[in-house]
Amino acid sequence: MMDTTTVAATRHVPADLPTRIQHYIDGEFVDSADGDTFDVLDPVSNETYLQAAAGKKADVDRAVAAARRAFTDGPWPRMLPRERSRVLHRIADIVESRDARLAELESFDSGLPITQALGQARRAAENFRFFADLIVAQSDDTYKVPGRQINYVNRKPIGVAGLITPWNTPFMLESWKLAPAIATGNTVVLKPAEFTPLSASLWAGIFEEAGLPQGVFNLVNGLGEDAGDALVKHPDVPLISFTGESRTGQIIFANAAPFLKGLSMELGGKSPAIVFADADIEAAVDATIFGVFSLNGERCTAGSRILVERSIYDDFVERYAAQAKRVVVGYPHDPETEVGALVHPEHYDKVMSYVEIGKSEGRLVAGGGRPEGFDEGNFVAPTVFADVPSDARIFQEEIFGPVVAITPFDTEEEALALANGVRYGLAAYVWTNDLRRAHNFSQAVEAGMVWLNSNNVRDLRTPFGGVKASGLGHEGGYRSIDFYTDQQAVHITLGAAHNPTFGKKETPAEMAEDAETAEG
Repeated sequence: MMDTTTVAATRHVPADLPTRIQHYIDGEFVDSADGDTFDVLDPVSNETYLQAAAGKKADVDRAVAAARRAFTDGPWPRMLPRERSRVLHRIADIVESRDARLAELESFDSGLPITQALGQARRAAENFRFFADLIVAQSDDTYKVPGRQINYVNRKPIGVAGLITPWNTPFMLESWKLAPAIATGNTVVLKPAEFTPLSASLWAGIFEEAGLPQGVFNLVNGLGEDAGDALVKHPDVPLISFTGESRTGQIIFANAAPFLKGLSMELGGKSPAIVFADADIEAAVDATIFGVFSLNGERCTAGSRILVERSIYDDFVERYAAQAKRVVVGYPHDPETEVGALVHPEHYDKVMSYVEIGKSEGRLVAGGGRPEGFDEGNFVAPTVFADVPSDARIFQEEIFGPVVAITPFDTEEEALALANGVRYGLAAYVWTNDLRRAHNFSQAVEAGMVWLNSNNVRDLRTPFGGVKASGLGHEGGYRSIDFYTDQQAVHITLGAAHNPTFGKKETPAEMAEDAETAEG
């Protein structure tokens, strides 16, 4: 099984790597109040390459206070959308101009293949450019009752947004939250994932150069149970946007509930890819290979369950396994690499434990362990299990690595039951040339996003989010604007004011008219 293609290379260490990362609060880099730090590892060697400040409640309190001052007293929330837009465009310009360096550091820190890290850096710039344009172009609803009333919607920034981001594609996913949060006039406190704090530390310099006012952006590193917990529970943080595991999302939901905070949570996934017999099999194989093995399999929308109609099942499995064995595993910095190193030894152990579980639950047809030539580091060969029953753990549970389960089905009804038969509902991929079936199946599948005859190609204007255990709320496009703003309805009377009158005797006709216009 271990004939996965590998590329030979030596470990690459970027020049000018920092050995220490601090918090960034109120325009200054600072240590933790108690001086505590934690180790950050390189995924290729699992050696400690820097120390990061370990934030706790005191550091979060300081960051929130700075963000609150910038919101209540600073210029940012009161600037015109066009003025904020110019700053966001400058941020995008800076990110684009440094994409190679950003990708190099991201690849080193996270284990992502350099070519994919470069794409993520460019997407981060596009996120800022998109919201820079959207806040200028957006219009809100106005309703008219001619001669009587005008009603319009006024949007206002809410305050301090707490942003908690994951370790997979960290720089891009940080931009996904930062861009709409600050575009709409809020101030922020970012708590990045402790496995990958390097790229988050770069935002401070980028924002300063772009002209973002002091205190609008604040960064506190640390463990989720310390810094993240303090941010969620802080009474001056009315919004929390979180991306991460479903179990962590449950904890955040419970801790935010007493404060009635606004929550947006993009959680785990176990997304199905359903391949019908009339599909373009070659395209489906290509897309589903990419869908689970790109980004090292560490992606929430990975199509990690492939459901295949039985009449083409054997052919599909044979093609899929053969192609999975040719996926190139290598050092993250090598441009030939398609699957790099998993982010951290703790996560590597989790993924490898599922590989061992899968060997007793399905038929191993590719991978199943370390790729040849990689005796250290967090490398996992692209692993494919066939004939996986629906009650198997590798079918039901999120693995978040380069591991896929393939299962046959006989009817469309069975395919739908299999697709919906897990606790998650983030994404789904449907492969068929039957237009009617494509639309009906996509509407019946329990998923927040569906791709028909396509891999994961997303328009930034569309909503992103899941159902069931995959999340709460949606972001993306106007949904992000909705989340990061209060929507205030304003009503203006155009004619003579007419109010229901208590305490004066009215005619029956006047009383009837008052009853018609009154609303509870």
